[in-house]
Amino acid sequence: MLKYIVKRIVNAIPLIFLITVLCFALISLAPYDAIDSMTTPKMSQELVDMIKQKYGYDKPVYFRYIRWLQGLINGNFGYSIVNGTSIYNDLVSRLPNTIRLVLPAYMTAYTLAIVLGLIAGANRGKSLDRLIDGFASVSLAVPTFWIAMLLIYFLGYKLRLLPILGMHTIGGERSLADYLRHFLMPYLVLTFGFLPRNIRYVRSSTISEFGEDYVMVQRAFGASEAEIIFKHVCKNVLLPVITRLGMALPSLVTGAVITETIFSWPGVGPYFVKAVQGMDYPVIMIILVLSSTLVILGNLLSDILYCVVDPRMRKAV
Repeated sequence: MLKYIVKRIVNAIPLIFLITVLCFALISLAPYDAIDSMTTPKMSQELVDMIKQKYGYDKPVYFRYIRWLQGLINGNFGYSIVNGTSIYNDLVSRLPNTIRLVLPAYMTAYTLAIVLGLIAGANRGKSLDRLIDGFASVSLAVPTFWIAMLLIYFLGYKLRLLPILGMHTIGGERSLADYLRHFLMPYLVLTFGFLPRNIRYVRSSTISEFGEDYVMVQRAFGASEAEIIFKHVCKNVLLPVITRLGMALPSLVTGAVITETIFSWPGVGPYFVKAVQGMDYPVIMIILVLSSTLVILGNLLSDILYCVVDPRMRKAV
């Protein structure tokens, strides 16, 4: 198994390298670059050339890519064009806020999806299944920003139960109670956003397992439905479901862009949106590389988890 893990890690390195090449190439092909944001039409050509020389834009593209890649490896992500601040320091201060919001929402949605998906799959075609599956289908069609607007209108504006913006009250005491009041609405929105796809996945896995021969054998021996679900079906359903935990990694960075922006949550989401609006290419490139790398690492983690929980996979590798 260790040999398989090392092999998968080695295979992931060229993919990460390819991602950096694609991100840098696409940004380089854009009609607007960092120098355009620093210069004005009134500047002389000599001054523009000096700015290009200062930031290395007078060098060939491959030279700039190598220097940028060296910075990534050394932890030097460069500086924001718009704010002039260190991108590394900005991400270090914002990423924990995103994780504190996304991780509890994803784990809550994940747990609820397992319970609801098992119930729906075990009662296929019945009213309970239609209710849960209908909820999942409707939820997939409802955008999260609309749910956020409803919560803001009713809980924040009409009833004034919860604050609308930020992670703490400005000028107030930064207590746990104050944090939880700000946390509740974006947490509910993200939980609602993560829930339906996981419900559908667990439900389809449960229905597939109920079609297997071992379920028919257990019923022939007089096993109850609860015993079949929790003693036999549940374990087999959880095997592929557990592997989806790996895909939560990319969500920790870009899984709450819209929700964080709506609620002005000081995470990576508003930072990325402002970078796109301001054509802050260094910030955009770093976040794209980071999120793409987490997709690869998430797939790697999913494969490792599958090997850990399924003995058949350990023998195969």
